[in-house]
Amino acid sequence: MDLLSAFSRHRLAVGLAVLLLPSLAPAAPDPADAARVFAEAEVICRRDGGKLWGQSLCGPILLVDYTDRSVVANVADAQGKLIASGKAFTGTLPESVIIANTPTEWSGVRWTQLLWPLPTEEAKRHVLLSHELFHRIQPALKLTRDEVGNQHLDTLEGRYLLQLEWRALAQALKAPTPAERRAAVSDAQLFRHERYRLFPQASVEEGHLEINEGVPEYTGVRLGLTDPQARIAFAEYDLSAFVQAPTFVRSFAYATGPAYGLLLDEHDPAWRGKLGAGQRLDQLLSLAMQLPDPDFATLKTRAARYDDGTLRSSEESRDSQKRKHLAELKARLVDGPVLIVPLKKTNRQFNPQTLQPLGELGMVYPTLRLTGEWGALQVESGGALLTQTQATVSTDGVNPSATEGDGWRLDLKPGWSVRPGDRAGDLIVVQTASQ
Repeated sequence: MDLLSAFSRHRLAVGLAVLLLPSLAPAAPDPADAARVFAEAEVICRRDGGKLWGQSLCGPILLVDYTDRSVVANVADAQGKLIASGKAFTGTLPESVIIANTPTEWSGVRWTQLLWPLPTEEAKRHVLLSHELFHRIQPALKLTRDEVGNQHLDTLEGRYLLQLEWRALAQALKAPTPAERRAAVSDAQLFRHERYRLFPQASVEEGHLEINEGVPEYTGVRLGLTDPQARIAFAEYDLSAFVQAPTFVRSFAYATGPAYGLLLDEHDPAWRGKLGAGQRLDQLLSLAMQLPDPDFATLKTRAARYDDGTLRSSEESRDSQKRKHLAELKARLVDGPVLIVPLKKTNRQFNPQTLQPLGELGMVYPTLRLTGEWGALQVESGGALLTQTQATVSTDGVNPSATEGDGWRLDLKPGWSVRPGDRAGDLIVVQTASQ
């Protein structure tokens, strides 16, 4: 459909905490431009009137420029840190507040924070606005879950089965008859449940992320667009665009959320009120359509409806290349000399589309800004490995007294320093004076 051409691949970053590099620096938000965005948000949430979720999406909005942390808000803050500028309010976000498309608690107000500039295409912009406005009220709706794992979606079988599911869901969305839609949804459920059979933890882990991000993305499509065909087109696009993401570990829910949500709207309009019971989107759709249990014996035959062999071959090639890349990352960030930074009381900015699981060793962030009580770590290339307790970057060839390496820079606050670690060549950030 022609509508799809308007959705550039930058759509992959919608609703995510995205690390913006200085080379991509935007112009600061102009109050007049900001006012137009605020007016659009007002139209969207008042058009809904709280009907979709039983609560209005209207609320405080912060538009933030990454380069200088300047902000334009639609309302005053509670502590008087913003200055009135016409109908808007302007100021500067302190270093302690993370910059991202995310709900933000600052100066006595819970905001919808949005990185400036917003998408220029109206459809993209309205979906983004609705998605992020929903995030602000999401905890009040008790629709937040603990996110864990999903590393099975970076395996050969996990990726392959997920893409088969996406293709089946796309078929279901555009199916011309109820029978064809039912067959395609049944196929999608088979591919999903085969994934759950192979990876027993997957049902919980995927279900949690689909609540956290799939439901907001569905809300963005449902409320940001008014034409039913435009909603279907956007959902179809999401199912194809996210194939380009380097990893599906966190991005998959942005693709499945709108598809399952729109199908549920048709088959069970009351589905949103059932999410609090712990049901997954796929479970609700199976119940609504009264689908039989998956027949795993038919998997190969039904997979052939969506793959002529090229998808499988492509994924096998990717898996081989990935194994080599993981070995290189392990040599660089685990086996080689590293700088160790504690993760206690830290905030991070990153692009989740690029995260690379390294098994039980942790998660590799190709680019990252990490801030904490010790200062800030900026990683622009080479990657950082994060575990539950620490971040590491390579110190290969770095002077023991230096705080800058290949692709990274460490800015320490007073009272903190770098000392030699337990292994030869390792460095560790430590507190040297009471704060």
